[in-house]
Amino acid sequence: PNVAITKNLEEIKKLYPTCTDFERDFTSICFSLATGVGKTRLMGSFISYLYIAKGVKNFFVLAPNLTIYNKLIDDLSNTQSPKYVFKGISEFSVIPPRIITGDNYDQYQQLGLQESVRINIFNISKINSEVRGGKEPRIKRLSEYLGESYFNYLADLPDLVLLMDESHHYRANAGMKALSELKP
Repeated sequence: PNVAITKNLEEIKKLYPTCTDFERDFTSICFSLATGVGKTRLMGSFISYLYIAKGVKNFFVLAPNLTIYNKLIDDLSNTQSPKYVFKGISEFSVIPPRIITGDNYDQYQQLGLQESVRINIFNISKINSEVRGGKEPRIKRLSEYLGESYFNYLADLPDLVLLMDESHHYRANAGMKALSELKP
């Protein structure tokens, strides 16, 4: 068994004795919130806290469908939107987090990996679906720029934090396997 998961579970059990399992191959915590109460703001708060207090610079935000995917991109990147989640965070006022999506990550590779905080936003279908002809999903294909796939690049990051919007949608075997392979 994964030593870190076992240790983390022991720590969580001290605070919450009813917690018996993370239900995944990695440490995970779930918040059950109703629609419209600020789940995306909570994600932004976690990102801000983990960056400012712990130095975490790499995040992977997962969306269950295209509608939520597009909303997350807008709320996490559009500084002019009233729903922009990093408004008032001084650490992001001069250099906002770099938003990398399932649609632009291959262009991003060519720009270099210099930004202080990188937020990857993907729709689950971009990482766990087969493409016609039996090929791997595009994110798992070799990138000549990186020398490996973007997926493997992410899995090798020492500080990758996974935030799953609507986490109950990722119970299927392919989705669970892909998330575990990221090693968040």
